[in-house]
Amino acid sequence: MTDVIVQEKELKSLVVNKLTEANVSKEHALVVADVLVHADSRGVSSHGVLRTEHYVKRMNEGGMNPNPDFNVEDRGKTAALFDGDNGMGHVITKEAMDKAIDLAKKNGIGMVGIVNSSHCGALSYFAEQAAKEEVVSMVMTQTDSAVVPFGGSEPYFGTNPIAYGFPAKNNKPIILDMATSNVALGKVLHARETGKSIPDNWGVDANGNPVTDPNLVKNLLPIGGPKGYGLALTVDVLSGILTGSAFGTNIATMYGDYNNNRRLGHVILTVDPGLFIEKDQFLENIDNMIDELHQLEPAEGFKSVMVPGEPEQLKEKERMNSGIPIPESIYEYLTS
Repeated sequence: MTDVIVQEKELKSLVVNKLTEANVSKEHALVVADVLVHADSRGVSSHGVLRTEHYVKRMNEGGMNPNPDFNVEDRGKTAALFDGDNGMGHVITKEAMDKAIDLAKKNGIGMVGIVNSSHCGALSYFAEQAAKEEVVSMVMTQTDSAVVPFGGSEPYFGTNPIAYGFPAKNNKPIILDMATSNVALGKVLHARETGKSIPDNWGVDANGNPVTDPNLVKNLLPIGGPKGYGLALTVDVLSGILTGSAFGTNIATMYGDYNNNRRLGHVILTVDPGLFIEKDQFLENIDNMIDELHQLEPAEGFKSVMVPGEPEQLKEKERMNSGIPIPESIYEYLTS
């Protein structure tokens, strides 16, 4: 299937139009579009505008609240609980990150638990949001059961992604955003949409056998075997059990029960870089780390050593000039 090249401004406008047609406020639709296009511009199409149709379907069938009433309860000086009232997770997490940043700037650290949310998109967006304010961040979210645990034959945890953001003084921030499965489910969905095969370590079929046909994938595999399994458990404890949300196989599915709210949990931790040392020293040391890594001799087949998030940042710079490729079927939906 061929791609259509779309400029950033047009792509955001198309997403906003679709969401507002589903009774999402323009203010919230603009945030969601920003998060989705952020992903596509960085080459993370699994979390890009292809998700729009799903959000519209869930909104139209009553599984998300188009006019949420957010509630924030302070829990001491450094923590808060953010109730998203089952609105769009992108908006909820962005506002919760604003709160976490404020807590870190005032008190050195901040922690915000999020309840009654929905799918929030690429976590790198929120880690970058904090980095722009020169705040260190960690963001986690649970997802519905889709990953076979190490030693198991049926799924329990979701892809349960985690992201970290480390601001620098002169360089772009280090942004690590990763699923605890080998890949996010969205990458399998993108392969289905584009008719491409996948590596045999991404997912398994109904019998637990590795497959290269994305249409046969029933469950995913954890990254690094027991290590990814342990990380997935950690994410679910912190974003689910700690916040009072559902966990494991009790989490509502993304693709199904569209008339029910998913009530997802997320958790954000923010740290002022000047908590232990001078802030400028921290920022300069991150610069030094990045520069020293860049100076390392690359292995055969590599042009250079890059830091987490750098390939995506380079892709974003390129696509802001040349446009963003979108599968033709997705473009047709957005323009319909």
